[in-house]
Amino acid sequence: MSEKNLVLSDDLFEKLPEDDKNSEFIAVAIKTFAKDAWDRFRRNKLALGGLIFLIIMIVLAIVVPAVAPYQFDTQDMANRNALPSLQHLFGTDKLGRDIFVRVMYGARVSLAIGFSTAAINLVIGILYGGISGYVGGRVDMIMMRIVDIIYAVPSLIYVVLILLVFGDSVGSMMLAICLTSWIGMARQVRTQIMSLKEMEFSLAAKVIGASNSRILIRHLVINALGPIIVSLTMMVPGAIFTEASLSFVGIGLNPAIPSWGKLANDCRQLIFTQPLQVLWPVAAISLTILALNFVGDGIGEAFQARTR
Repeated sequence: MSEKNLVLSDDLFEKLPEDDKNSEFIAVAIKTFAKDAWDRFRRNKLALGGLIFLIIMIVLAIVVPAVAPYQFDTQDMANRNALPSLQHLFGTDKLGRDIFVRVMYGARVSLAIGFSTAAINLVIGILYGGISGYVGGRVDMIMMRIVDIIYAVPSLIYVVLILLVFGDSVGSMMLAICLTSWIGMARQVRTQIMSLKEMEFSLAAKVIGASNSRILIRHLVINALGPIIVSLTMMVPGAIFTEASLSFVGIGLNPAIPSWGKLANDCRQLIFTQPLQVLWPVAAISLTILALNFVGDGIGEAFQARTR
């Protein structure tokens, strides 16, 4: 092209002012991984409702037994089997004890067992399953055979033996539940690690000299975090239901500890004469487990990689 044509082309076009250069620019908010997951989670109304219910239940479990005018074991023999009133919101039991305070104190016990055992299982499952899946070979084979041996014995036998040896305390119950419930988490983590360790980002980290522990924790476990968190949320209702069912049949916690299962067990003989007394602990168990399931489903959708 000649210089003459270049001059003519410059005359035909006018330079765009600096203020108008970004007039058609579409601003996109930068989201972190956690922010993006939270935005997806809160759009799920059931999951958000379940989370709000759990927060309210935890707050009530902490506050009510501390500020209530009655202790969970305060007896009033002159006011037995009373119906719900302003003085006793859920009524009283056969010994005149305030059921509302006992249900909220039972929430302390049941939720503490549920969340604590889930946290312990998370740590054990990630370490055991992560090492097994990442190392592979003979180590993986030996570790998985150990898991198979533990899983072959019914978990109820472990629970009964632990409670007989260490007593019917909250710590013994947590130990009994944790003894076998980490197996599912370990297997899931192992499966995720075995599939992720062959991907390009894992191989690239190994090529640049990253240590095995850094690759496992900073790269593989982080990328498997979605399914791990979903499994974690499902462990909490499992632990709560296990404790409640064992206490209901009379082989759980100490009778002096008012867990939800123990409260339901105490009232089952009155199911036809005082059905409300059975309703409160059963409703607390059912609604809490339902809320945890909703939260687990919401987290699963929020962390689902295919929807991003």
